[in-house]
Amino acid sequence: MSTLTKVLIVLLTISSIFLCGIVVTYVSNADNYRQRYNKLKADRDAAVENEKNAKKQLNLAIEDAGKREQKLKDDINTLEIKVGQLDTKLTEAKRQAADATEEESKWKAVTVEFYNTNERQRKLLEDTLANLKAIQTEQIRGDKELKETTSTLIEKMAIIDNLEKQSRLLLEEKTGLQNELGKFLQKSGQTVAAPVSVTPIKEKARVAPSAVDIGLKGLITTVDLENSLAEISIGAANGVKQNMKFHVTRADKFICDIVILDVEPEKAIGTLELMDVTKEQPKNGDSVSTNL
Repeated sequence: MSTLTKVLIVLLTISSIFLCGIVVTYVSNADNYRQRYNKLKADRDAAVENEKNAKKQLNLAIEDAGKREQKLKDDINTLEIKVGQLDTKLTEAKRQAADATEEESKWKAVTVEFYNTNERQRKLLEDTLANLKAIQTEQIRGDKELKETTSTLIEKMAIIDNLEKQSRLLLEEKTGLQNELGKFLQKSGQTVAAPVSVTPIKEKARVAPSAVDIGLKGLITTVDLENSLAEISIGAANGVKQNMKFHVTRADKFICDIVILDVEPEKAIGTLELMDVTKEQPKNGDSVSTNL
């Protein structure tokens, strides 16, 4: 056998071995490709089915979303209507609140004024009641004093009237005595001196004795010379008592005395004594005091 043949045989053997390997590899790969193809086909079919299902579900979801969207739009419209109504009510409520606030302020001012008026009226009423009570008390006291004064004055007037009657009787007796004396003197050739037409002097003026040293001083407010009475500006509140003697002076001159007959809280009434009718008479404004 030649070398070329050997070489060809070796090459043929190598080629056969190589070809066998290729065939084995092909066969092996062919089975693998078929499995992959079948798998890919199955995956594609599943994907297509999934796509159909997904599209179906998508369409259902789109349809449901549309329905929900429409429902939401309806709800939004309804809510917008309600919001508009609520805005209207809110505006009306704000207006009513403003009116209520204004009315509250007005009534508050009225209430404060009413309270202040009531307080003023209450205070005025209390003051009026207090004044009325004081006036009633003063009136009761005044009525009592008036009754006492009236009673005393009536008694004093009765005494004065009695004294005047006695004075008239004495004057009549004096006139009768003067007439008898005149007749008697005429028989003896004498005449009676003409009487002097002056007011008889009750008593010669003299300095009165000092009273108890209590230092009361006042003024004459009223003088009744006809009844020999005078009223002074101080009374029981100052310590004046019945039968107390006051000296009447003008500047440094003694005028007469006043003996107290009736005493009131703020004034007193007394009789004039040691008054010389031929000289100065007591008058309003003359000073009176218990001590000279």
